[in-house]
Amino acid sequence: MKIYTKKGDSGETSLFGGQRVSKSSDRIAAYGTVDELNSVLGLTLSYEVHTTTRELLEKVQIQLFVLGADLATPPSREVRIDRIGDEEIIFLEKAIDQMETELPPLKSFILPGGSQAGATLHIARTVCRRAERISVDCAKEDSISEFVVRYLNRLSDFLFVLARYENKQSGNQETPWLPEKSK
Repeated sequence: MKIYTKKGDSGETSLFGGQRVSKSSDRIAAYGTVDELNSVLGLTLSYEVHTTTRELLEKVQIQLFVLGADLATPPSREVRIDRIGDEEIIFLEKAIDQMETELPPLKSFILPGGSQAGATLHIARTVCRRAERISVDCAKEDSISEFVVRYLNRLSDFLFVLARYENKQSGNQETPWLPEKSK
């Protein structure tokens, strides 16, 4: 397969199904940000991580490829692809619930950080929130799956809890946020 096609040199790209759109469209920004998120998760996995973290992230990376294809395929097209749905959202919710049984309850906001993997998961969470915001904007102008925003919303929660979990597993203490007035 050839990497360069020159078809995008004019600032447009093709969605699955053949429709041409501007590379600056919200749909392209949404799945581009999902791709960025997947790369941040790949960076996280380049560090030493707990076995559970690795297993969960590898599954999420596969789901993010499905999500990217979902965003790149208008629902009205006759293209048959896998799409994100309730099953993937339930997977995230169950993982969150399981990890939270091993974490102390939050009593305040915490500062992002910790181990390299934990801090990178906090970055992933913020990239996920950006993908969610762009997807919300995209849904105002274009037809996207009803599950995209729900999945991204749950995924950002998952990444927050996973950052806490990974930091706990690696022995890193959470730093509570204390307003300047209370110091």
